[in-house]
Amino acid sequence: MTEADLLLAEDMGRFFYDPMGWVMYAFPWDTDKEIQKAELQEPWASRYGCKWGPDEWACKSLDELGEHIREQDFDGSKPVDPYMEAVASGHGIGKSARAAWLVLYIMSTRPHSRGVVTANTGSQLRTKTWSELAKWKNRCITGHWFTLNSGMGNLSLTHKSHPETWRVDGLTATKENSEAFAGLHAADSSPWYLFDEASAIHDKIWEVAENGLTDGEPFWFVNGNPTRNTGRFRECFRKFRKRWNAKHVDSRTVQVTNKDDIQRKIEDNGEDSDYVKVRIRGQFPSQSYKQFIPSDLVDEARQRHYRPEQYNFAPVILTCDPAWEGDDELVIAKRQGLTFQILSVIPKNDNDIHVANLLAQFEDEHKADAVFVDGGFGTGIVSAGRTMGRTWMLVWFGEKSNNKGYANKRAEMWGEAKKWLREGGALPDDDELAEELIGPETVPRMDGKIQLESKKDMKDRGLPSPNKADALVLSFAHPVVKQEHQATAVSEDWDPFK
Repeated sequence: MTEADLLLAEDMGRFFYDPMGWVMYAFPWDTDKEIQKAELQEPWASRYGCKWGPDEWACKSLDELGEHIREQDFDGSKPVDPYMEAVASGHGIGKSARAAWLVLYIMSTRPHSRGVVTANTGSQLRTKTWSELAKWKNRCITGHWFTLNSGMGNLSLTHKSHPETWRVDGLTATKENSEAFAGLHAADSSPWYLFDEASAIHDKIWEVAENGLTDGEPFWFVNGNPTRNTGRFRECFRKFRKRWNAKHVDSRTVQVTNKDDIQRKIEDNGEDSDYVKVRIRGQFPSQSYKQFIPSDLVDEARQRHYRPEQYNFAPVILTCDPAWEGDDELVIAKRQGLTFQILSVIPKNDNDIHVANLLAQFEDEHKADAVFVDGGFGTGIVSAGRTMGRTWMLVWFGEKSNNKGYANKRAEMWGEAKKWLREGGALPDDDELAEELIGPETVPRMDGKIQLESKKDMKDRGLPSPNKADALVLSFAHPVVKQEHQATAVSEDWDPFK
């Protein structure tokens, strides 16, 4: 190593706790006219004495990263808490540029760090993420330390002297390739991940990556346009919000975006359209492209409450959705008018007599007018019920629909549930139920009929079986009329103490 590189290495050590300072030091902001840059805002303009630099949102994010690094104060051996950041944004804010800075910052300041970069598609990874990394490496003050490979099947950035232990690899984000994201093993340095356009990255990859953040000084950065209402990227802003430093960036607030083009798109599509929400405001859509039940319908239904007199006149319908596989759950539920509630959730149970007895107890307790059981794994339950004198009805999700607009009974029932929500249906405040209802997507058909993806396809996308949601849609299998339930006669001189 030359004397200049030894001095440069000392400088890199001083920037260990200061990613923003490193970004300002590492690139020729004031002299290079070809790199994307913004007029540096305060307090950064005064702090670094420069006119040009990253946009304000990127400066803030780099400062937040630095604050976390200083708080954790990694000593080179004892593991510290990971830094996990999720950015949902509109187009053109410079996400790929910031991704390149993060890659080069970690590689430059943390010897023998091990990283993985991925994106929603191989094309995105090669032509956008890796291309941007190449551009900034060529301008980076430490760029000559590293070798960048951009060949098909070999996307990597490695230290020239330690290519096996000091590296970052670009991997395709396919479910079949998920194990490649496991075990980065950098206990005395930094294991880290960067997901670009993270909305469409399979949940299995997220799961494997999460298990790779257990040693050293881990980092996990995810960003992208918030195109889908389901999946782990969405949950960074909802279910797992406490774990992530999650933020939305509106394209209109960023200096480097084309404001005239943005305004034209707003005028063409409308401020509250899903296009503007996703592509400009960096907000998740009310309804994803193929999503069958919009999120806003479910959110509104969770806020509704009815008094008993507003639904007691309606028939009581009980449903039973048996578990399909070992990790699924059996659900028994009740719908009456515009109200719905989950009565019981139990692990997969193959004892049909036990389940039938439980269902019979709920039928008597709630004076049910009809009981619908999913025919997939419910035939034994219904058979046991018949020996008890019950008249439960099997419902086959794959049978022919009564409505010509639907491909099968399953799609028809989900369609009726969607209509019920629009008409004022009330849901319990149940996160699992809400996620299951917005999960299924439609499948394109030449005849135009509505068809939903199968449970298997949902699981392939990383979504659980929608057992609670299916318990709701089962209640729309057939029309039900309220029955007159005969009360038990009680003598006037009946003594409850005898």
